[in-house]
Order: sequence, then C-alpha cells, then structure tokens
Amino acid sequence: MDLSRIDARLLSRPGATKALHEKWGWMVYWVGGRQFACEFTAPPSAKPPYAGRHLLSLKCDPDRIPELRAEHPGAVLPGYYSDGRTWVSVDLDSGLPEGLVLDLCDMSYDLVFSKLPKRVQREVAGE
Repeated sequence: MDLSRIDARLLSRPGATKALHEKWGWMVYWVGGRQFACEFTAPPSAKPPYAGRHLLSLKCDPDRIPELRAEHPGAVLPGYYSDGRTWVSVDLDSGLPEGLVLDLCDMSYDLVFSKLPKRVQREVAGE
C-alpha cells in the first residue's frame, strides 16, 4: 500500500496535522488536539497478531468493526494499544484495497471531528 497516498489523504482534511511520537516512533495524526490516526510498525515483541506488522490505527464506527474484521480476517484487527471497541488497526502490507483504507481514514477523521467542541470545530473549519 502506498503510504504517501494515505499520508496525503489524512493531511487533506481541515486542520489535520501530524507529528512523530518520538518515544514510540509512531507518526500520529491530529485534529483539534485529538488523535485520529497513527502509523507505525509494531515491535517484534508485541503480542500476536500485531508483532512486526506495519499498522495504521484508526477510529472506527463500532457497528462497522465486526463486519470489517469478518470481511478481512487478519488484515483488520482490534486497535493496537487502544480501545478495540472503537479503534481498528489495519495491516498495511496485507493487500487491503486502497479505497477501503482511504475510506477508513475519512471515517476516523469524521468521527473524531464530530466529537470536538463546537468552538473547536468552527476554528478548524476556518469559520
């Protein structure tokens, strides 16, 4: 999967920024001071099924998670180091359709943006 396309999609959203979390070595994407995505490689010492995988963790509609995991077993996992009820981690080397991953990026941003205080939403939107 082309990481530059994912990065461009995540940063194309209003107010989106990214920063390296130096302690973890993760690239974290933010909107309004809240994380909506992170890209990283899980260490080899991580628990299965995460160990050594190149992952993108995203906020996800909880009603959609079971469907995604059933349709893409082993490629869509419970969120690594996050609440697996509301986050998913996708294996970027698993051959998932790029369109699906980009749609999940959009969903993640939209879910996090919708929970921001209205004042922050207006600031991010440039109103």
